[in-house]
Amino acid sequence: MTDWKTVYQDIRPSLNKNKDNHLDTLFTLLRQPSISTLNLGVKECADLLLNMMTENGIKAQLMDTGGHPVVYGELLDPENTTTILFYGHYDVQPPEPLELWESDPFEPTIRNGRIYGRGTGDNKGQLIAHILAVGTLLKEHGSLPVNVKFLFEGEEEKGSVNLASFAEKHKDLLKADIAYTADGPMEGDGQPSVTLGNRGLLYVEVKAQGANRDNHSGNKGNIAPDPGMALLNLVRSMVTEEGDVLIDGFYDGVLTPTPEEAEHLKSLAFYPEKTAKVIGLDSLDMTGEEYYTNLCFKPTFTIAGFETGYTGEGTKTIIPGKAKVKLDMRLAPNQDPQAIYEAIEKHVAAFDSRCRLSVENLSAVKPSKTPLSHPLVQKVIESVEVAYDTPPVVLPALGGTGPMYVFTDILGIPSVTVPYANVDEDNHAPNENLGLKEFYWGIQASCSTILHLGLTD
Repeated sequence: MTDWKTVYQDIRPSLNKNKDNHLDTLFTLLRQPSISTLNLGVKECADLLLNMMTENGIKAQLMDTGGHPVVYGELLDPENTTTILFYGHYDVQPPEPLELWESDPFEPTIRNGRIYGRGTGDNKGQLIAHILAVGTLLKEHGSLPVNVKFLFEGEEEKGSVNLASFAEKHKDLLKADIAYTADGPMEGDGQPSVTLGNRGLLYVEVKAQGANRDNHSGNKGNIAPDPGMALLNLVRSMVTEEGDVLIDGFYDGVLTPTPEEAEHLKSLAFYPEKTAKVIGLDSLDMTGEEYYTNLCFKPTFTIAGFETGYTGEGTKTIIPGKAKVKLDMRLAPNQDPQAIYEAIEKHVAAFDSRCRLSVENLSAVKPSKTPLSHPLVQKVIESVEVAYDTPPVVLPALGGTGPMYVFTDILGIPSVTVPYANVDEDNHAPNENLGLKEFYWGIQASCSTILHLGLTD
């Protein structure tokens, strides 16, 4: 059998030769706005991506989701025994505030070895790497050693609201052996990473209504109820100062790290001073094992926003009529966001308050987890090491949230995320960027993975 590493090294000259063409393709995609939350340019971007896939030898089509379309593509050969499903999203965040950009967010610009523009890292510069890798391999060899499928959605930045139902409806079409996502930043400068899942999300808003208007705090003090205080007391009944959640059933189903995962966490490098600086703290008093356990395996309960009364300059002596609090919960593997929301509803309903309390579910995403020991996962890890010429940091899960449960829970396949963007890509912020070297590394990583999964048993 042909050695995949030899084939990969043989393809490198072609990748280097076509760097300018690959960069031109990315620039064309970046110039097309695709802001899903504003319905701005999304269909036009889907059409553009469709053409780019076709030009690189991929059979592609637009598919309806009930919202913005999915761009689906495939390249299949009955002789191949392994299928990779590449996932990405072509929609982007709004660019505002525009005054903080050093160049037009939709006119990609190179400065200091980086490409600046909205969508460079999140996610156009990463998803296009898969397409360019496939195009390069086809030009050199005429075929691929694996089957490839592409699922590029246009609604990730608005919560992937139609992705799960699309996957349920098209299970046979999306059938694969592994899902592969390139999204997010690497762990450090030039330090590749592979993650095997992500925490889920439950985001709720709780409102408290007292009187139907603000009241004078002296004339009506001890008479009119205080909705801000009601919410403070409610939240304190939900969580301790140390972060332990008191809602009945909140921890149901939480999985502890397996012995293999626990040992793996101990082996991960951890630099508390650098990590504290990234967060914006003076110091971080925890071990590496504690840090990664907290990040990958424990749920969170955070006040994301609190609004009540007067917060302007000076004083305004009132008892506010209403208040609201936004609660952000990141969920550990195996937690059920719907069950937790119902537990919160029950907790709020049972809370004794003079104010009228209501709760609303604003967003919910299930967590996802893929075993570290899965043989295809091990091949991906080795593929990344060869592409970057350095071993990747392997994390059992992302601290953040993504739609990877669609692959693990609905399609029933392992899912890996291999970020191609630099650690300081500033995604969602002004001056979002993608390093030139990171862009080319990403194409190499996609090539390496396709070859390794197809040329070895």
